[in-house]
Amino acid sequence: MQRPTRVVLALDAPDVGDEIVHALDRSGGAHVVATASDARQLAEAVRQLEPDLVVAEPRLAGSVPASIHRITIASRESVAALRAAVEAGASGFFVWPAERDELIERVRRAAPMPAAYRRRALVVAVHASRGGAGCTFLATHLARALVADGSSCALIDVDPDGDDVATAFGIAEDTEGVHSLGDVAGVADELTPDALMEATWRHAEGFHVVIAPRRGQDPVASALVLDAVDIAAATWDAVVLHTARGLDEVTRGALEAADVVLEVLVLDIASLRGTTRTMTRLEVALDEPRWRLVVNRAARAEIVPNDVQRVFGRPAQAVVPADAAVPRAQDRGLLAPGRSRAVRVVARLAREIREGGALEGAA
Repeated sequence: MQRPTRVVLALDAPDVGDEIVHALDRSGGAHVVATASDARQLAEAVRQLEPDLVVAEPRLAGSVPASIHRITIASRESVAALRAAVEAGASGFFVWPAERDELIERVRRAAPMPAAYRRRALVVAVHASRGGAGCTFLATHLARALVADGSSCALIDVDPDGDDVATAFGIAEDTEGVHSLGDVAGVADELTPDALMEATWRHAEGFHVVIAPRRGQDPVASALVLDAVDIAAATWDAVVLHTARGLDEVTRGALEAADVVLEVLVLDIASLRGTTRTMTRLEVALDEPRWRLVVNRAARAEIVPNDVQRVFGRPAQAVVPADAAVPRAQDRGLLAPGRSRAVRVVARLAREIREGGALEGAA
């Protein structure tokens, strides 16, 4: 895992500085290596210690060399403080203590990742704003398609309250050798790529699976989930995240961490409205390149795939046709046969995503 972030703290209020030092050091993800109360002390501490991050009040942040990452902190938000933070080139502005947790999380994730843990995977989050749209179908079959196309792949169910991936594969509560996200995230601070590989359940098609937290397990903190995703991204060529329908903290974190988000919808008003609400709540621009729309179970109906472009201003990345082979396979805990129409479209989508291209929607 990442080592603690080495921080130089620059504030001219000693009492507040002590509070922040204690909070960062107790978090386990940061270590304050020096404090400074003026620009001269700050410049000298940065020169000698070469920290990962400087946390400074806005008026001092400008004295930090451009090569050093810096964020700013203040006891209240004001136009002058925000302007000074922008002029100093800060990547974040936090109000203390109101945004204590947000500050700690930003600092914790600022440490450089060791070479063996650096992300090499394409991380794809699959999300649906309406139940039954096909999030689980797309996530599971996408994982298989990526492996078939030559990538190593892990499928991680990050839904904090569901077990749809386990159900899709016929994994029961008492199935041996299957570890959940709760198990994996619980040891995130000790996790290595090799250990994560050993903890996963390997599907017969060749991809690895981490199922959602089991019933009765404690809720998994978003930061620990993202740590597990980071390690997975250093272990496999591709990581597919099966997300919850809602927009809880874990789901939001997974969507933000992904290189590509596949938003699955079906051709009805409820699904179109749900997708619109999701993108609005997350402030996702309609032309955001990370987000791709995927129509599932397309069939002759009053609403057609072209209506997706009318609503969202762009076509669906893929249109998966209704295919009777899919529910038949799912009822038996199996993946649909590779020759089925729906699976062929998912395979094509997987190739296009891996190659970084764009897939024109076609039924």
